Amino acid sequence: MPYKKVKGWHWENYWLIGGLFSWLIIPPIAAWLTIPNFADIIAQTGASTFWWTYFWGILWGIGGLMYGLGMRYLGMSLGNSVLLGFTSAFGALVPSIYYNFHPQDGKTTFTDLLTTSWGRIVLAGIIICLVGIYICGRAGVLKERELPEEKKKESIKEFNLVKGLIVCIISGILSACFNYGIEAGAPMSAVANNLWKAAHPGVTTEFLYQNNVIYIVILWGGLTTNLIWCMFLNARNKTFGDYTNRNYPLLRNIIFCALAGTTWFLQFFFYGMGESKLGNGASSWILHMAFIILVANMWGFALKEWKGVSSKTKTTIVIGVITIIVSVALVGVGNAMK
Repeated sequence: MPYKKVKGWHWENYWLIGGLFSWLIIPPIAAWLTIPNFADIIAQTGASTFWWTYFWGILWGIGGLMYGLGMRYLGMSLGNSVLLGFTSAFGALVPSIYYNFHPQDGKTTFTDLLTTSWGRIVLAGIIICLVGIYICGRAGVLKERELPEEKKKESIKEFNLVKGLIVCIISGILSACFNYGIEAGAPMSAVANNLWKAAHPGVTTEFLYQNNVIYIVILWGGLTTNLIWCMFLNARNKTFGDYTNRNYPLLRNIIFCALAGTTWFLQFFFYGMGESKLGNGASSWILHMAFIILVANMWGFALKEWKGVSSKTKTTIVIGVITIIVSVALVGVGNAMK
């Protein structure tokens, strides 16, 4: 939403400036405010833990980069429904498959999901989530058929269903790598948690902000990918001049980019707080993603992205979103049974 207030700049310019806040500036500030000596924890982290966390951040960065493209082509409502639906399913499912081959105490394996009553409910929720994605995609197809080109581009200037669906599917799968990065960086959060408990003897809860140290490394990976691509686009499109063009409101644009980047990071700041209570299992991740889908669709309707379509098409997108929310409830019930 804040990016929509940026005037004149090309996509690669406002995406990069917002990203510098969300991936480079705000994460260490958040860690500095919440985790004493967070830099020492990173410096003392084993090479394997550091590089795997960074590696998943690089792959997530590709997904995040394509997320921005997906919103350009499909809009906030349809784009988030398709993209984050895939992210929900893969982010919730793949860690359990990994732990099937590399078991760890307290971690759910894919066998657990298949052989227990609670696990089968979680799997059913994930399958229903994919059904919800299909329904949302169907709504996009109906919209494509119903609206003339000029109508489709009134609210989404670069609307392109086929290109948008391809981008969002790939982005949705790669964006799940953020969850894998949290898993890979767990030793860092464990150190932060233990140090906090040592400083607060007698506490019976887990450290609320322990994940903030992981985010720094994951987002370095995301910054690497996005910085390289945006610099390439700047060079190819000759858009470096956006920053010095006096016809564009420089300060205003930076403020809105900073607002977009900071707000984006805060989703994971609060996710980390919730994850410290629930664990980084299927329920935490899919709950987080589903609420993004829900709120994004509220914004999509507010921005009139579905203006002019038939009641059947509007009903289809609503049913798709409701289906995804129901899938979250099922995953939650399954984890509660566990």
